[in-house]
Amino acid sequence: MLKVEHIGIAVKSLSASVPLFEKLLNTPCYKTEEIASEGVSTAFFRQGDTKIELLEAAVETSPIAKFLEKRGEGVHHIAFEVADIKAEMERLKGEGFELLNAEPKPGADNKLVCFLHPKGTNGILVELTQEKL
Repeated sequence: MLKVEHIGIAVKSLSASVPLFEKLLNTPCYKTEEIASEGVSTAFFRQGDTKIELLEAAVETSPIAKFLEKRGEGVHHIAFEVADIKAEMERLKGEGFELLNAEPKPGADNKLVCFLHPKGTNGILVELTQEKL
């Protein structure tokens, strides 16, 4: 794993949360994006080498909607940048971690992504990310 790529934060409303985080981080949102396959809308902020991703449920059945219903707004996941996502998935599977994806899938911000089940990572949802080539 190369670095923390971003921290994902579940929010009820991007329209309310984007201005809040612009003030908090003292930087503008640089990108918004809909990920239809995941049922989410996202907004990104950059702080140094790390990004903050706000996630809003676009549909009631999305994982973010379920997270908000159970836990409310807050940190949803931490994403680590990797050089070779398939190799890292194999390594982690070999170490006994449960992958939530059999193959990398398209994610936000031009990334391939894979998630690790939080039951094997002390309750933290971990995302692996690699820039799409």
